Amino acid sequence: MIRFFRTIKDDVDAIFERDPAAKGMIEVILCYPGLHAILIHRISHYFYKRGLSLLPRMISNIGRFFTGIEIHPGAKIGRKVFIDHGMGVVIGETAEIGNNVTIYQGATLGGTGKEKGKRHPTIGDNVVISSGAKVLGPFTVGENSKIGAGSVVLKEVPPNCTVVGVPGRIVVKDNVKINSCDNGIDLDQIKLPDPIMDELTCLKEKIAELQNKIIEMEERK
Repeated sequence: MIRFFRTIKDDVDAIFERDPAAKGMIEVILCYPGLHAILIHRISHYFYKRGLSLLPRMISNIGRFFTGIEIHPGAKIGRKVFIDHGMGVVIGETAEIGNNVTIYQGATLGGTGKEKGKRHPTIGDNVVISSGAKVLGPFTVGENSKIGAGSVVLKEVPPNCTVVGVPGRIVVKDNVKINSCDNGIDLDQIKLPDPIMDELTCLKEKIAELQNKIIEMEERK
C-alpha cells in the first residue's frame, strides 16, 4: 500500500514538472482527468494481474466514462506518466509504457490485427506522444523519442528520434539525447522537422534550376 501511494505521488509530481497550468495540489488531485485515469488503471491492473477479468474491465469502463481515457487493465504503465487533458486517449491491453512518458489528447497505442500475444507498442522512458498521434503495432519506441502531432507510426523507432507524418518518418537527431527542458524531456509539439516539406523544397529548387537552364538555351538560339 505504501508503494502504491508513492507511485501516485510520483504521478502528481510529474504534473507539476510538465504542466505550467498546475497551480496547487488540490486542483491537480480534483481536476486532472489524466491523473484520475492512471489512478483507476493502477487499481484495475492490480486485479488483472491476479487473474480476474470482469472486475478489472468494469473498473476500467468506469474510468473511461468519467475521464474519456480508455486504458485496458492489462496495459503496463511506469512511474511519472502524465496524460495531459487526455480526452480520446486509448491504450491497448499489451501496451507497455516506461517512466516519465507524456501523452497528449487523442493519442492511441493500438494494435493492427486480431493476432494473439503482444500486439501493442512498447514505449521507452522519456517519450512524448503528441496530440492525435497513432502508434500501432507490437514494436518499440526508443527512449527519449518524440512522436509528432497527428503522426501514424507503424514501425520501430530508435532511441533519441523524432517521428512526423503519415506514415511516420523518423528524423534522427544525431543520436543525441533530447535535453531542452530542465527535466530532460522535450515537450515541444510544434517545432518539429518536416521531411516532406524538405523534399518538396528540394524539388522546387531543382525545377527552378532546370527552368533557368532552358531559358539560357532558348536565349542562345
